[in-house]
Amino acid sequence: MNPRNTPERWGAVSQSFHWLIVLLILGLAIVGLTMGDLPRTPKYFWVYTAHKSMGITVLALMLLRLGWRLYAGAPAPVAGTPRWQAAIASGTHWALYALALAMPLSGWLYDSSSGLRPFRFFGLFDMPKLTGPDEWLAERARDAHELLFWVLVLLVAVHAGAAFYHHLFRRDETLVRMLPARRARPLPRQDPDHVA
Repeated sequence: MNPRNTPERWGAVSQSFHWLIVLLILGLAIVGLTMGDLPRTPKYFWVYTAHKSMGITVLALMLLRLGWRLYAGAPAPVAGTPRWQAAIASGTHWALYALALAMPLSGWLYDSSSGLRPFRFFGLFDMPKLTGPDEWLAERARDAHELLFWVLVLLVAVHAGAAFYHHLFRRDETLVRMLPARRARPLPRQDPDHVA
């Protein structure tokens, strides 16, 4: 499989970034929505720190993905796609990139301004603080983090719905080109002495 994007499909690097980030955000969403119900035991603080570490991982991967997108470009719209749909798809992609960057940044800002001690990134090193303790900023950052999450959920639903619409109803390659390419099956060898 080609690591670079081509005019017809996303390459292996873009696909890897896409699906890895999807899985991480799904995990972050599940943990984030259930974290508040956990009892305040040492396990809770471990889960909370893992959530923060995964968020920073998404931030790093999104920066790499954005750099790769700027370097490798993107496939052209599928043939027959109306111009207005292509414009919406492009705008949605860039909005998803912005949200996937803003979400972890708002969480990191919330952690920094809440006055908590620095968290250790997967237990390896302390993450630097973006700012000193600030109760007002911590509340704004927390609210932004929650709002951005729900906007991201909505946009992901629209994005996935559009991909399935194209796959199931328009029957074009929009969804398939973000999946690993299937190799064509070799044709069975013909016996030259066999006459049909």
